[in-house]
Amino acid sequence: MLTKRIIPCLDVSEGRVVKGINFVKLRDAGDPVENALFYDKSKADELVFLDITASFERRKTMLNVVRKVAESIFLPFTVGGGIGSIEDIRGLLKAGCDKVSINTAAVKKPAFVKEASRRFGSQCIVVAIDAKRRTPYAVRRTKQWEVYINGGRTPTGLDVLEWAKAVEGLGAGEILLTSMDYDGTKAGYDLELTRAISESLTIPIIASGGAGNLGHLYEALTRGKADAVLAASIFHYREHSVMEAKRYLAKRGVKVRI
Repeated sequence: MLTKRIIPCLDVSEGRVVKGINFVKLRDAGDPVENALFYDKSKADELVFLDITASFERRKTMLNVVRKVAESIFLPFTVGGGIGSIEDIRGLLKAGCDKVSINTAAVKKPAFVKEASRRFGSQCIVVAIDAKRRTPYAVRRTKQWEVYINGGRTPTGLDVLEWAKAVEGLGAGEILLTSMDYDGTKAGYDLELTRAISESLTIPIIASGGAGNLGHLYEALTRGKADAVLAASIFHYREHSVMEAKRYLAKRGVKVRI
């Protein structure tokens, strides 16, 4: 059995780590390099850096910040935000990240996922999916969750499950699945969404959006069947530490790296 991963997330806007609720109401959570160093020393399994306004503002991810973070840490490091070309990926890998996370560009040009996977290897390509529940009326007519792009600002009409299966077929090595409804609420992950995707795919699923306590991490990894959990607020504001989370999970039979 593979170990489950605990992954802190740095949502970055204008060079600062931020945290919001339902993708809005952002508040400052510190310097990205300082946060990265903290999580490196805390024995996080990986780190995710998301430039959350890059796609909406139609600009590239801030390479200088990525480079500074990469130079400061030794744990695997994924970067997302504003990635739209092979050259963008190459530049980020040269800046020091290990994987890239693609969202908006993947939806607009699915062939990009296939080409990126072919060029750099599927282990390097993460497809991020921002999922939002449809209204009860819409659910009666169509699928339950819809894919959003541009930092959660633009609905696409795509069904999340169908899109997840499609990107797996295109060569994505992993999916970062974020519930927009639960993001920042600290009410727990969307277990129904996470389980539906995890049970339908063979590639790893990272659950994101809603972690408020250690029990929520456990539920996402067991009931939600996720391979990893992404969390921000509970770690950024020192409500819990990564090692505290790992010990909590290990005591309950979840295999983690300590």
